[in-house]
Amino acid sequence: MTPNVANILIEALPYIRRFYGMTIVIKYGGHAMVDEQLKEDFARDITLLKFIGLNPVVVHGGGPQINKVLERMGIRSTFVRGMRLTDEETMDVVEMVLGGKINKAIVAQIHRSGGKAVGLSGKDGGLIPAKKLKIIHQQNEDEPPEIIDPGLVGEVTSIEPEIIETLARKGFIPVIAPIGFGKCGETYNINADLVASNIAMALSAGRLIFLTDVDGVMDGSGMLVSTINDRDIPRLIEDKTISGGMIPKIEWASMALKAGVEKVHIINGKKRHALLLELFTDKGIGTEVIP
Repeated sequence: MTPNVANILIEALPYIRRFYGMTIVIKYGGHAMVDEQLKEDFARDITLLKFIGLNPVVVHGGGPQINKVLERMGIRSTFVRGMRLTDEETMDVVEMVLGGKINKAIVAQIHRSGGKAVGLSGKDGGLIPAKKLKIIHQQNEDEPPEIIDPGLVGEVTSIEPEIIETLARKGFIPVIAPIGFGKCGETYNINADLVASNIAMALSAGRLIFLTDVDGVMDGSGMLVSTINDRDIPRLIEDKTISGGMIPKIEWASMALKAGVEKVHIINGKKRHALLLELFTDKGIGTEVIP
């Protein structure tokens, strides 16, 4: 073992001790889900976390994969404020791709890495009760707001975590597709970041980690903001440090912190072993959001 490798292991030791027994919810998405090397790295990292005593829970997206299948079927997608308008035909494809193809591929990859995983959707064990999401869109203050029907797009009403907790106790890694169910048996497509945040809150997770395609929150000069305090979020949104698609992630991070999650991380999943680098090194590689 070279001195450099030994130093890395020594640096990781206090973090491994601190995180032992902790539940960590990881939103898995972006480029890390389509690059073969990164998929293999992710599965190994998740398996390692389980073996050293953490309880990882994976919530995955799958937008690009859904787009490809819809295109092949000649179904055109429409987005409003980042939400895919979802009719019944589109929902059938979403459920097939998320709950079937992608979910089972992640489970299989973890098994090949030596771990034990079980794939779930929000329908399994009554995990994710949901209701229809209402989108209110207002072009400017002089016009009345427009209420947009997104179809079978849902929002979480509660999380029933018993099935996740049971699997974790038995040594399994839960892998969850962000699909919910309504009171009358409807199936809802739900934003994976939102599902991950709600699951982290329901499990009283120590960490919530968003894997993205960017390094984290960047300041006006393009430098990474390594730490954000929850109380500073409104100011950072106002001055545009936090903007675009980062706003909902940060808002959901804030929601999770207020519900007791200890810390939220936003990291670049395009970097190999990003999870390990963020959790087990002194500097980390992304943006951490703290209470």
